[in-house]
Amino acid sequence: MAHPVVHTEIRSQDPDATRQFFADLFGWKVASEGAFPGYTFIDTGAEGGPYVAISPRQGAEDEVLFFVAVDDVAATLTRAEELGGSIVQEAQQVPGTSFGVFADAQGHKIGVASNG
Repeated sequence: MAHPVVHTEIRSQDPDATRQFFADLFGWKVASEGAFPGYTFIDTGAEGGPYVAISPRQGAEDEVLFFVAVDDVAATLTRAEELGGSIVQEAQQVPGTSFGVFADAQGHKIGVASNG
């Protein structure tokens, strides 16, 4: 399986202000509401790129993440740990996808996602 970047996400303490900032800067628009309150998909005006979302924080700090497509989210998180990384957000299931977040040994946070 190829492992393309399939999703990007900005997790913010103030998602409304973050949406407004990027709307003013880049002309981005809210395309639709996501799976939980305050989570919105963004229309960047470009076709064919990864999905973009702005949401409330899901941890203690603001983050900008990209998500890589994998076959098995839980197995990928486990493998990241075996390679010296750490799990930041355990595998979770939302309608249509599963996802999780790990940090590599240097602390860079990366998401992984799988349809299904």
